[in-house]
Amino acid sequence: MQDGEGTYFCGMAPNTEHVFIVGEFNGRNKTQLPLSSRGRSAIWEGFVPDLRVGAPYKSINSRVAPEVNCIYMRKRLITAPTPETVPSRGEGWLDLEPTAVVEVTSEDKDYPIESAFVSVEAAGWRAAAPGPQTIRLIFDQPQTLKHISLVFEENQTTRTQEFVLRWSSDGGSSFREIVRQQWNFSPPEGKREVEEYQVALPNVTVLELIVVPNVSGGTDRASLKSLRLC
Repeated sequence: MQDGEGTYFCGMAPNTEHVFIVGEFNGRNKTQLPLSSRGRSAIWEGFVPDLRVGAPYKSINSRVAPEVNCIYMRKRLITAPTPETVPSRGEGWLDLEPTAVVEVTSEDKDYPIESAFVSVEAAGWRAAAPGPQTIRLIFDQPQTLKHISLVFEENQTTRTQEFVLRWSSDGGSSFREIVRQQWNFSPPEGKREVEEYQVALPNVTVLELIVVPNVSGGTDRASLKSLRLC
C-alpha cells in the first residue's frame, strides 16, 4: 500500500504484457496509468494518487497494446479497528469482481485477497499480520444468497481457529450471525476445513468474515483458501 490519498489497484491478468487503468479521471487515456506486474506472477498492481475510492474505472490489458476491456476487483485497506473459491464461470457462483467492493484488514503481498476468489486451487489470501482479521464484501446492489462455501487450509501449524460469518441488510449498521465455528488444524492429516452453508438471506448488502487464526493467541496469521457465493 502507498502513503497519501489515492486508490490502490490490484488484479489478476494472466498471459498479459500491459495493464492500464482508464476512467473519466484521466480523460480515458488508455496508456497514461500503467500497472506493474508482481514478479513473474499474474498479479498486476499500482497506486493512483488523489483518486477517490469508488470512482468508476476500467482496466485494459493486452499482450501488445490496450484493446480488451475488463473489470478488476475493487478493494481498500481497513485502517480503523473493526467491531466485535473465484467462482468458476458457468457453475452458478456469484462473480464478485463487478458486484462488490472487498475490504480487508491486511494482506500478504504474495497472497492478496482476490486470490481467494480466483479458483479453489489458487494460493488464496493470507494476512500480513498476526491476530484477528476481517474480510468484508460490500455489494453494489442487495443480493439474495442461497449458498456460501468456505475453504481454509493450514499446512504447517497445529492450531484452533475460530471464524464468524455474519451479514447485514442495512449497509453494515447492524449484523446478524450466520455461523460461529471453531476448527482444529493438525497437519498433515487435518489440514483443510471445508464449510458449505445452505442459507436463505434476502437483501444482503454486506457480508463479513472475521477470522481468529488461533484462539490461544500467538503469531499465527489468518488465511482463506476460497470463498464462493450464490
